[in-house]
Amino acid sequence: MRTSQASRRVFRVLVAALFLVNLGACTWVKGLWNGDDEDKELEPAPLVDIDPEIKVREVWSKGIGNGQGKLYNRMQIALYGGAIFAASANGSVQAIDAQTGKRRWDVDLDAELSGGVGVGGDLVLVGTAKGVVIALDSASGRELWRSTLSSEVLAPPAADWDAVVVQTLDGKIYGLDTQSGTRRWTHDSSMPLLTIRGTAPPLMAEGVAYVGLANGRLLAVRGDSGTILWEGRIANPQGQSEIERAIDIDGKPLIIGSSIYAVTYQGKLGGLQVANGRPTWARDASSFESISEGFGNIYVSGTDGTVSAFEVGGGALRWQNDQLARRKLSAPTAIGSYVAVADFDGYVHFLSQVDGHFVARARADSDGVRSDMIADGDRLYVFGNDGELSCFSVGSP
Repeated sequence: MRTSQASRRVFRVLVAALFLVNLGACTWVKGLWNGDDEDKELEPAPLVDIDPEIKVREVWSKGIGNGQGKLYNRMQIALYGGAIFAASANGSVQAIDAQTGKRRWDVDLDAELSGGVGVGGDLVLVGTAKGVVIALDSASGRELWRSTLSSEVLAPPAADWDAVVVQTLDGKIYGLDTQSGTRRWTHDSSMPLLTIRGTAPPLMAEGVAYVGLANGRLLAVRGDSGTILWEGRIANPQGQSEIERAIDIDGKPLIIGSSIYAVTYQGKLGGLQVANGRPTWARDASSFESISEGFGNIYVSGTDGTVSAFEVGGGALRWQNDQLARRKLSAPTAIGSYVAVADFDGYVHFLSQVDGHFVARARADSDGVRSDMIADGDRLYVFGNDGELSCFSVGSP
């Protein structure tokens, strides 16, 4: 008997919640049955003492509503036009001057936000749990339009001057008119039975949207017309159970030169040619975070808490730091000669891009950090789960 669409969706959500809370349901269940010793092994790794090699100083901080809220949201921040844009689950959207920390504007959308912030074409874009995309003017915060889609918006929409591209939780991708929000086209991707509760933010480049899908594939589509240019696979599902076969891409793809890279949950880090989607290389990896690049490396925060550096040219593993095991790391962010990752306790760890050793540590938000951080010059912008938006200066001692 075929499972109904509603039943499939409920099943996906229930198991996805287990994934997100435990970062590996099978290992967590094993720990429950094997007593205290196993439980201790599954606890987050304690922080090791480090001798700071660089100075990390908080420049300013601002509160943004209730932050990520009570659900497992990953509201992202965005840098555009000299401002940091941030949104909270309870509907507050703010523009903060990136240098001074002064508010440029602050609006209350009277909506439960679940996805954002996306920027482009002078728009600030957020999405709601009811599938509504809201566009604001980046200079003033004035609301321009709302567009209702089919399902929750859990990732930031992408935009340029011609189109807004949005992926919804039910696997649909929409192209909207930048000026009015009118729907131009829709693409329905193939959804596996089980997915993690999350979607990958589209990446817009030269009029093309690159979208990571829940089936481990990357899609290249024209933003204005919806024309599919190519679809390439990063990873193939493995294993017997639906849990074992989950290979979602939930992080934002990354273009480096003539290739585009993405990482899947319990699958691969892989590259495809931007021109045609043909594979270049792939290496075993598991993450549902975005990736970062620097010093000729691609950095990955693994679901097990390891931070790894893979060579851009061929995927060779250059170094790996496993001292943050099970600390539920954010996406890595390259800044200067370092790479930063944040954890569930709100600590931001700075590692050398050369060999991965710790060089500094700072605390941003005691409630933890899930949002991707943003680097701009020697400044790092961090949005904590409790709504604390902080700017850190990163430099020599």
